[in-house]
This record gives sequence, structure tokens and C-alpha cells, in this order.
Amino acid sequence: ENREDMLSSKSNRLTEALEEANKLFSGVSCAREAALDAQFLVLASNLGKEKANELHSEMTAFDSLAFAEDLLTFMGINRIEVEENGTDSEGISGGYLPCNAWHKLGEETEKYFRRAPSFHYMLGSFKSDPPVPRQRIERQKKTTGGEEKRAMPAQLKKMEESHQEATEKEVERILGLLQTHFKNDPDTPISFFDLVIDPNSFARTVENIFHVSFIIRDGFARLKLDDDKLPIIEPLKDNEGREDDHSAGARNQVVISLSHQEWK
Repeated sequence: ENREDMLSSKSNRLTEALEEANKLFSGVSCAREAALDAQFLVLASNLGKEKANELHSEMTAFDSLAFAEDLLTFMGINRIEVEENGTDSEGISGGYLPCNAWHKLGEETEKYFRRAPSFHYMLGSFKSDPPVPRQRIERQKKTTGGEEKRAMPAQLKKMEESHQEATEKEVERILGLLQTHFKNDPDTPISFFDLVIDPNSFARTVENIFHVSFIIRDGFARLKLDDDKLPIIEPLKDNEGREDDHSAGARNQVVISLSHQEWK
């Protein structure tokens, strides 16, 4: 809003605004306040640049052409032969430098660089130290006796515990689904294959059969054959499970063969 006033050379409004911003920045605690401070810094920098461009200084600027002309004059350039031959067709001042021109310039500039040059060997030092002998690391002899028990790493123990916990949680989840489905519709038998087969994953199907086997083993459910000789599964109550435990041949362990083609 006060752009023209701040750009004036007789005004100190820009300096006062910067001092006020420094005081306000000490109390910044939010990201929005820091963003506003950064926005103000950009505006102040642009105003300062414009204000500096308007200043008129009487300092003489460095002229590279004049410096080169003075340098050639000091080195003793000869332009007489060039003017006689008339080869200066492009307007560029030419001429011939004497053979000792660069030596003369080097002697003049030598007094301004009074530092001794650093000395170094091109192929290293002449004194060669003998190589440091390597320390031989003796290997530990293997114990012939198998009396010492190898300790299982803590990482493997944690992995076994985590797999065991995951299996228990999955078994509890499947049992809960089985009980809920049977409670909602107790008259409709639940097909064992509909429960365990995942049509999109053969590995997941094998895992489901593995988890259901724990439910059968612990007596929370049982398998039967329907009229079509296909297995159906139904959950058991607590008293039914105890009666099956005491009855002879209540639970039998079997191996189910399921190939990838049969799963498809």
C-alpha cells in the first residue's frame, strides 16, 4: 500500500517495517505465521532491490578494454609496423609484443605474490616404510562333542510366537463365522468345501483347511456326510463336545489330498 513512500530515498519506512517484522518473528508459533513472514521477506527484498537501483553512485566502473590497453602499453606493444602495412581492417588495435613482454609483466606482478610455491613429490616420497604386518585371526576350533545346546536366536522365537498368535486368531475368527452362520440358519447344513475353498487362491484354501482342523481337533465342531456323501460341518455345544471326548472313536485324524487341478 505504501510502495511509493518506501521507495523514496528520504524515507526510512522500509527499515522500520523490517525492524517491526523482526520483533513479530520472535513470537511465531504456527506455520501460517511463518509463511506470512516469508512472504513479507520476499516483498521487502524486491523493494530493497528497486531502492538500490535508484541510487546514483559516482564510483567508476571497471573497463576491461581500457585495462587491456594499459596492460599492452606497459608490456611495450609495437604498433608502428601495423599502421604502415594497413592491416587493421576490422578496427581492432593490433601490434607486435616484444619477446620479453611476458617476462616483464611477470617481474612486475611477482612482488604482489610473495608466497613460496608448495613442494611435492611427483612419484611420492623416496623413503618407503615396510608394509604393516597383518594380524592373523585364529579360527575357533569346532567342538566335537554335541553336549552344548545351541540357543535359538531371539528373532526366531519372536517369529514363532507371532505365527502362533496369528494362527490362534484366525481359528477363533473362523469358529465365530461358523457359529454365527449356524445360529442364523440352523436347518441348512454348511458345506465343508464352501467354507474352506477360496476360489481366487489355492494357498488360502490350504490355510483354511489347516485352521479348520484345529476346530475339529479341539471339539468345537464336527464333520458329517450328507445324502450326497459330501462333508458338511456343524458347530458343537460344550456338553456335546464333552460327550464326544468320552465316547470311543469320537475324533479320527485323516489326511486330505487336494491338488491344484482339483481345487480349480
